[in-house]
Amino acid sequence: MSAARDDAQDDGYEWPRPPVDGWTADDLDRLPDLPPHTELIDGVLVFMSAQANFHMFVLRALENGLVACAPQGLLVIREMTIRLERRTRLEPDLMVVPEDSYLSTAQTCYQPEDLLLAVEITSPESQERDRDVKPMKCARAGIPHFWRVENVNEAPVVYVYELDPASRSYAVTGIHHKQLKLDRPFDVDIDLTCFPKAGSASVRR
Repeated sequence: MSAARDDAQDDGYEWPRPPVDGWTADDLDRLPDLPPHTELIDGVLVFMSAQANFHMFVLRALENGLVACAPQGLLVIREMTIRLERRTRLEPDLMVVPEDSYLSTAQTCYQPEDLLLAVEITSPESQERDRDVKPMKCARAGIPHFWRVENVNEAPVVYVYELDPASRSYAVTGIHHKQLKLDRPFDVDIDLTCFPKAGSASVRR
């Protein structure tokens, strides 16, 4: 589950006032009534915009594809947080972790050393964070693989990154348009054309 709660905010909601040195990663579990999918970057709370259809359909396609491809002993986790630093806790759209990093049903976050892969689906309001801030922080934390998904002409394009452990930075290893076919971090073959187009019969049903 996400650390943020799903209850809607009403007109009387009072936004939390940050401490002088900013929030910490542990505060996400203690602050009441945060909007869904709240993240923490350098001590600052970051709230997500409403999800678009593109995000939902691509997330479903990638999640189903990864579940089908992942070897035994790995879990595909959806919309859970990573405690990267004391004052940074991110929520990738998807991540792949070893089974032994799953501690309990009450668990609200994972550690960066748990992650094999983090996936971010970019939206207009999160573009700068997903292109710059999050890859930089995930690379510095040592997460070996990172995918960024962009909406290009109403179709997903997946930018695949692999960690250079010497520089703790990511290098682009591929840009995938219609088919995501990889052999790292494990064999992956996902059709990127399988989600419905607006106005199609599959959407109207």
